[in-house]
Amino acid sequence: MQSPMRTLRAKRTDWDCVVVGGGPAGLTAAVYLARFRRRVLVIDAGRSRARYIPRSHNCPGFAQGVSGNALLSALRRQARRYGAVLERGSVETLRRARAGFSLEGDSAQWQASRVLIATGIVDLVPKIPGLRAAIARGVVRLCPICDGFEASGRRIAVYGPPQYASRHAEFLRTYSRHVAVVCSEPGEIAPATARSVRELGIEVIPVPQRIALDAHGVRIRGSSSERRFDVFYPSMGFEPKCRLAASLGAEVDADGEIRVDCHLETSVRHLYAAGDAVSGLHQIAVSTGQAAIAATAIHNSLAGRRP
Repeated sequence: MQSPMRTLRAKRTDWDCVVVGGGPAGLTAAVYLARFRRRVLVIDAGRSRARYIPRSHNCPGFAQGVSGNALLSALRRQARRYGAVLERGSVETLRRARAGFSLEGDSAQWQASRVLIATGIVDLVPKIPGLRAAIARGVVRLCPICDGFEASGRRIAVYGPPQYASRHAEFLRTYSRHVAVVCSEPGEIAPATARSVRELGIEVIPVPQRIALDAHGVRIRGSSSERRFDVFYPSMGFEPKCRLAASLGAEVDADGEIRVDCHLETSVRHLYAAGDAVSGLHQIAVSTGQAAIAATAIHNSLAGRRP
């Protein structure tokens, strides 16, 4: 089966822009930059969180839904159509260089006038057997904003630290009367949140002895009883993949995500960021919009270097 990325190294080593990350943000930026006739390279480790989406129904233009892998494949084809080069690999180091930036990784080196970081985040999930298969079946869902609608009227368990999971449960109460918080650890819920949880009729279940996933849902076993739910939302936070930007001194927020200006430029001149790596709402529509803004700003910043 043909690899979705080129396996051979591109002959060119100097680029107008190197995009680090091949998710929706990185690939959208590549489409824009290639259509601006810029020399653009996408270096992708193949770990976009979009690949875990079995079918999204809130991605603009896909009324019948689209899987994450189908969307990524379409974006790759579109980027290549206009001349972007896509390369499988990872970037280990990012440094300032005379002409812009120097990137190294996988026994290769690249030079770029501009760099766009689109490395995203990693969802923190519990170690439960069969978790990935349950995500594919839609039993386990990772984004209440993306697919809360699809859980309408179903029995929903939100698993995580008590305070954090309670806030997500409040949001999901929009879609169902049957929402419970399942605590992943002992802890307190802030008084205001606890009051809201009670008023909304959200049950709070102490740390369970066992969580088991099957084809029909999830079983939560306590000390004396077992409960069944249709949908299981891990709500344990995320880990930003912003090491490269931070290594150059780019500012990050309290969650470790990259701070950017209105042009998606970081605090490091000519270093840009877009997508889930950027502080804000983690959504495909947001990521692609940010990518369009960043790519246009990158092109304009290179105005003295016409293609």
